[in-house]
Amino acid sequence: MTNGTKFKCFGGCSGRYSVFDVIYTCPKCGGLLEVELPIEPLQKLNPYKWQTLFDSRSSTTTWPYGSGVWAFREWIIPELNDENIVSMCEGNTNLFWADRLGKQLGVPDLWIKLCGNSHTGSFKDLGMTVLVSVVKQMMAQGSPVKAVACASTGDTSAALAAYAAYAGIPAIIFLPAGKVSTAQLIQPVANGAKVLALDTDFDGCMKIVQQVTADQSIYLANSMNSLRIEGQKTVGIEIVRQFDWEVPDWIIIPVGNLGNISALHKGFRLMMDLGVIKRMPRLVAAQAQTANPFYQAYRAGFKAKVSVTAQDTLANAIRIGDPVSYQKAVIAIQESDGIVEQASESELAEAAATADLTGMLCCPHTGVALAVLNKLIQRGEIKSTDRTVVISTAHGLKFTDFKVGYHQRTLSEIDCRHANPPVYLPPDAKRVKDTIDEWLDRVAG
Repeated sequence: MTNGTKFKCFGGCSGRYSVFDVIYTCPKCGGLLEVELPIEPLQKLNPYKWQTLFDSRSSTTTWPYGSGVWAFREWIIPELNDENIVSMCEGNTNLFWADRLGKQLGVPDLWIKLCGNSHTGSFKDLGMTVLVSVVKQMMAQGSPVKAVACASTGDTSAALAAYAAYAGIPAIIFLPAGKVSTAQLIQPVANGAKVLALDTDFDGCMKIVQQVTADQSIYLANSMNSLRIEGQKTVGIEIVRQFDWEVPDWIIIPVGNLGNISALHKGFRLMMDLGVIKRMPRLVAAQAQTANPFYQAYRAGFKAKVSVTAQDTLANAIRIGDPVSYQKAVIAIQESDGIVEQASESELAEAAATADLTGMLCCPHTGVALAVLNKLIQRGEIKSTDRTVVISTAHGLKFTDFKVGYHQRTLSEIDCRHANPPVYLPPDAKRVKDTIDEWLDRVAG
């Protein structure tokens, strides 16, 4: 339906470039880029027809529409040829009604968007299917690109390695040594990527990968590459579709490099421009207290970007002190009347454990969002009648070290109030029965 999708300079200059060029920032001014879809051709369909079209594609097996990203094909790089789309049926993740947890917190209309129920176990799949598809088409058209690369604290590397392997494109992964869970480390290893563990943090890895990819033979896949935003924006679109095209009141998402909240906002802005929705939800950016530059900038009225040296956090994927997508995220908060809040290590660990007791299995980053949710409820910002969605960014099984540490009470400076270690007993029926009875009495009390 459209042609002429471009990179445009987000910094305000007149720069426009092909999305198949090997660029990540504006060549004219150095500003961030964003993907610009021509809106006029899309406005030829009325909102009801868009809704009907997308509903008809949901979870089908017709290529490539069964994907939770490519179901919205016309809204995502329409110039891609179908044979170059690299998809593993990502997205279509369930919107879980957290009935029991919501009632405990006093917000019964609470929903958890389980983005970890995707191919590699995180929402990063949504952006990577778009980026790797574009790279595949670039290579088919004779581009000098020979490989893809990213710096990562875990989830990005898993998604890039899997999608690159599926496409037959070599992948190079830069990880901060000793700061990635075993489950996250083994994913790119298993998918055949070249994994380089550097003696630095994420920001240090990011500096190295930018230098390595400067000659255009290796394509940079980090979130400063705005192609990923195009896939990640479908989270918000999918949430609205799952609510029968109604907009929730709040969406809370854990943030680090700020690409995810920028993507959420972009999806809602597109739906508003096309008349599919009439309002935005209020967006909440949830940060770990030990890696909180966006929170500090928000508290100062966004007068200037804040950069910090991020300290250790259980939510290691958002341990980022110099977020790339700062400018886009500021607009997301301002246009949605949003909020930025932080959570301590104890708050995020206990929030995750509390949610787990109601049937979930939360990653520490989801714990950050749930801790912030609780703060906003306690402050009266989120009302009991508000429909609230928390974005769970990754599957809890990717963070078993965090779970084991909590229940074995080995996490530093955390009370682990809900610790539930296994009980080791001899094969004695009376001892077993006494132990069960004691536990049932305690639970009932």
